[in-house]
Amino acid sequence: MRLLIVEDEEKTGDYLRQGLSEAGFVVDLARSGLDGRHLAATGDYDLLVLDVMLPDVDGFSLLRGLRASGSRVPVLFLTARSAVEDRVQGLELGADDYLVKPFAFSELLARVRSLLRRGAAPVNPDFLRIADLELDLPRRRAMRAGQRIALTPKEFALLELLARRQGEVLPRSLIASQIWDMNFDSDTNVIDVAIRRLRAKIDDDFEPKLIHTVRGMGYRLDLPDA
Repeated sequence: MRLLIVEDEEKTGDYLRQGLSEAGFVVDLARSGLDGRHLAATGDYDLLVLDVMLPDVDGFSLLRGLRASGSRVPVLFLTARSAVEDRVQGLELGADDYLVKPFAFSELLARVRSLLRRGAAPVNPDFLRIADLELDLPRRRAMRAGQRIALTPKEFALLELLARRQGEVLPRSLIASQIWDMNFDSDTNVIDVAIRRLRAKIDDDFEPKLIHTVRGMGYRLDLPDA
């Protein structure tokens, strides 16, 4: 998932970028409204975190322009402006959530994840296919080469995450947060064990192999490199 933070306070911006990156997101940081407007208009983001009080184009104006252009990207306002009228204005302009500074990072992260789940749901296809692997999402069924694969609910959720992000290297921290809803602990091997069990069902008896380990980075599901 790719996020854009528009925040002119240097310490806050760096703190948000580091925390969200460690949570498994790809994060871009703009330190002005003008830069944020340009990145939001030209980049492909899954969610925007916008400050309201910016030195040039304020967050309300930035969002107003985005919505006028037809963008439906989820937006979380993060601001020191706590008055009810400010919150109402932000939501009426098309913001999806509004968090007041100072804030707990755990709450911000929970809101980010909630908005991403909410924003992704309407566009998810009912079926995913990679090579001869097929996922029937409504029925929670997986097949490989026409053969039904018996998966636990967690295994199916893990496979679905990998399939939706085909070709992307997913770090263990992202997998932990999305599938187990927990922060990644480097001392635990729960992710590696889950991948090993999934690979045994999906890959061991089939060709080509689809689940790949990217050493030091994470895992990806894709056709092997030519």
